Amino acid sequence: MSAIPETGALARTVYVPFWKHPVLTGVPMAAAAAYACLVVTGTVNAVNLTDGLDGLAVGCTMPVAGTYWVMAYVAGHAALAKYLLVPSVPGAGEVAVFAGCLMGACLGFLWWNGYPAKVFMGDTGSLALGGAIAMTAVLTKQELTLPIAGSLFVAEAVSVMIQCGACKVYRWRTGRELVQGKRPLRMTPLHHHFEVIAKERARADGLGEASAENRVAVRFWIAAIVAALLGLATLKLR
Repeated sequence: MSAIPETGALARTVYVPFWKHPVLTGVPMAAAAAYACLVVTGTVNAVNLTDGLDGLAVGCTMPVAGTYWVMAYVAGHAALAKYLLVPSVPGAGEVAVFAGCLMGACLGFLWWNGYPAKVFMGDTGSLALGGAIAMTAVLTKQELTLPIAGSLFVAEAVSVMIQCGACKVYRWRTGRELVQGKRPLRMTPLHHHFEVIAKERARADGLGEASAENRVAVRFWIAAIVAALLGLATLKLR
């Protein structure tokens, strides 16, 4: 019971990456709850939008889960948290176990979900993955590190907002639909834009289109790993 007041005070604190001290303290609990809901809702929808190619969502989730596995372990280790100037969260060691299990589950699922997929997660799986990552970020007080470690998910969501916004503005101004060639992106979410380009290049090179989807997914995995490493670097760069 002694940890409850400490945990409550921590929940009302906002930390920013690359900054040694909290930027906000004593935030009203209602505002803190709304902030957590915003993080969860945004992450859940971003991961769901990413689930459009075989192995894409789960392959991009795995490095982010690995990043928060390390962050949760550090947050649960008082000496390490003090040394790295990150919030020490009582009980975060259990969150580290969960993040490690999530990473392992993603790895096992990717075996069957990679191109050509034999098992599919659907909305149930992608929404659950997004919620798991978001809650890990909230519980370790590393919410604002998530746009860095999961910047690929951010790019997917932003691409949809840009495309929809451009189409709505054009329809409002002209009363007509924005034709395909004039849209900011060929298709959205972002992975479909690159998929269209990859298929066009494959046809131009006299190759089959079957490998284009896999090529896009693997390159997105690489981008997700780089982003996760950048997010992990925020532990030391303060």
